[in-house]
Amino acid sequence: MASGLPLRHPAQGFNASQQLIKSDRGGMLTMSDDNVMMKQIVGTHAPDGREIDVKPLLHLVEDILKRATLQIDTSLTAHAELEDTTHQVNFVSMIDALSYTIDRISCEIAYKALGGTDAHATTVSLCNLLPSYSWEAKLVLTMAAFALNYGEFWLLAQIYSSNELAKSMAILKQLPSIIEHSGPLKARFDALNNLIKVMMDVTRCVVEFKDLPTSYISQEVPALSTAMTHIPTAVYWTMRSVVACAAQITAITTMGHEFSISTTDVWELSTLAYKLNNILEHLRKQLAACYEYIDEKRNVETFQMLKNLFEMIHIDNMKVLKALIYAKDDIQPLIDGSSKKRVHLDVLRRKNVLLLISGLDILNDELSILEQIYNESRHHGARLDSQYELVWVPIMDHSVQWSDTVNEKFKSMQSTMPWFTVHHPSVIEKPVIRFIKEVWHFRNKPILVVLDPQGKLVCPNALHMMWIWGSNAFPFTSSREESLWREETWRLELLVNGIDPVILNWIKEGKYIFLYGGDDIEWVRKFTNNARSVAKEARVPLEMVYVGKSSKREKIRRLMATISAEKLSYIWQDLTMIWFFWTRIESMLYSKIQLGKLDDHDPMMQEIKKLLSYNREGGWAVLSKGSNVVVNGHSSTVLPTLVEYDLWKDQVPDKGFDLAFQDHHRTIHGISHPCCRFDFPMTMGRIPETMKCPECNNTMEKFSTFLCCHDEIISRLFQYIISGC
Repeated sequence: MASGLPLRHPAQGFNASQQLIKSDRGGMLTMSDDNVMMKQIVGTHAPDGREIDVKPLLHLVEDILKRATLQIDTSLTAHAELEDTTHQVNFVSMIDALSYTIDRISCEIAYKALGGTDAHATTVSLCNLLPSYSWEAKLVLTMAAFALNYGEFWLLAQIYSSNELAKSMAILKQLPSIIEHSGPLKARFDALNNLIKVMMDVTRCVVEFKDLPTSYISQEVPALSTAMTHIPTAVYWTMRSVVACAAQITAITTMGHEFSISTTDVWELSTLAYKLNNILEHLRKQLAACYEYIDEKRNVETFQMLKNLFEMIHIDNMKVLKALIYAKDDIQPLIDGSSKKRVHLDVLRRKNVLLLISGLDILNDELSILEQIYNESRHHGARLDSQYELVWVPIMDHSVQWSDTVNEKFKSMQSTMPWFTVHHPSVIEKPVIRFIKEVWHFRNKPILVVLDPQGKLVCPNALHMMWIWGSNAFPFTSSREESLWREETWRLELLVNGIDPVILNWIKEGKYIFLYGGDDIEWVRKFTNNARSVAKEARVPLEMVYVGKSSKREKIRRLMATISAEKLSYIWQDLTMIWFFWTRIESMLYSKIQLGKLDDHDPMMQEIKKLLSYNREGGWAVLSKGSNVVVNGHSSTVLPTLVEYDLWKDQVPDKGFDLAFQDHHRTIHGISHPCCRFDFPMTMGRIPETMKCPECNNTMEKFSTFLCCHDEIISRLFQYIISGC
């Protein structure tokens, strides 16, 4: 049979392949001027603008090379993605269009490998075959050509023992002998497999750059610009590695297992793998920078979309909830607190939704009281139950590692909640977290954002009014909050409602009641003993209740034990009640701040501010007669009023005990003005720029302080302090 190729002895083919391998080694050692070399490669590049989606072909190449190994796992099944892709009409059409080019590259590599052509020259000739293709297309087509030959080699190796046709073909390629003596070739195949893996990694990385969305990133971005200047180099060295791998396979099939006796040096393959790894590392850094840039652009876009969304009118709340919680329909993003089953966002459609936004440091006291209010609201029946739902939205910094300890804490908290919860913090995206922090002023302290059935924001934080008025604040809108304040008066029920029915009974009985607090046991002893003595002498029914302090939890616990042991007064045994008392008082201040009505010359607000200030500076006491508050005073004025009872007891028969006490206290207060101070944790979110002193109505000074209270559950590391004397 006539042929255009001269016949040669197998040893000639072996020597030619050896020559190629040696020339590749020499090329890497002697060609120091990469710029000259790359200028030659870039000179072959003349793209015609055609766009080819090379990903399906790349998937095919990946599948071939994954299976083409010496130790094949016969249990492997084809990728579902590959099965789907290979049946697509477009994919088949693409293969039809490119098969000739792939075959041509394959033949060129094989011919040059047999002829012993210099590796660089072979790579240049491959580039000359592909001038009109983009860099990633050149690379994937070359990898496809290599996979065709390499895959055929290993396909025969895997099936020749069970297929007669394959057996005959394998004998021609000396495969039985190669497999039988594969031990000495192991190092060679290991080096091949390692290099092929790096070649595939580089190819995937180059293709990823092509797939970057042009709507978010352009070549003006430094990371992408830098990568694009290095991609030709990456393509060249990967194609050159293809040539080297093909030369190794050709040498093995030409001389069989004797090849290992002729040369066992894997330096060429290892050097190429090392060089490609360096190129890959650099490209991956640039790719990561590109993705970071794209994410930032997308996050800005999503953030702005969220802001715009809350300025629009919607027919229901689903668009808003999807934007805040989870936009896709591929998972059920919520867990139903009652059934503990995963559910879709549709369960919240056209309902008032309360978003409880917090980290994992939410207090058990907060959850306990909130659950109590939530359960009480459910007892109202269809009026409330069908109209509003509570959803816990856990906010976690995406940069914080999600450890087993954190996961256990999250799961433990989630399991105790009777309302809906987002099934995992990772569902909440970065731009949503930014929106919650910047627009809704979330600063780690829990907030309760209220959305109406159309998804409109009706209250940026309803937690304050829920603490103050419970479910009576429904539907938890800012207008409802203002309405409740208009109905409210300065009375003892405002301070203790929903906490202790014992005090409410004292109020109904018209008794005199002292609410008092502080952390100085000596002052407590003097105050309670003097109060009891004065009441006895004045013959008025007096009850006293110690309500602790908003901080120093462990110290208060010890002080309560002393009060109880010495029977100084009535106390609340449960520290949660004390926490709730002070949380409600603080919520009254925060509610007014949120409504922008902190200094509206409201006498009731002035008294609340006094109480909060006294709590920070020593002891205090509030005296009431039934519901009516008589005096709200600091320890420095209330105790002297009691001690000086002899000076005003003659006024009691005419004025009554309440007015006589009030008049003398006013006299002492006029002489001794205690300093007023307010602490606002940075986690509060909304801190007033200025405040008026409740004692003298002057503008207070503002300070900053760092604070770490070791006996508190939560350390307030940084606070604004507003104070004045």
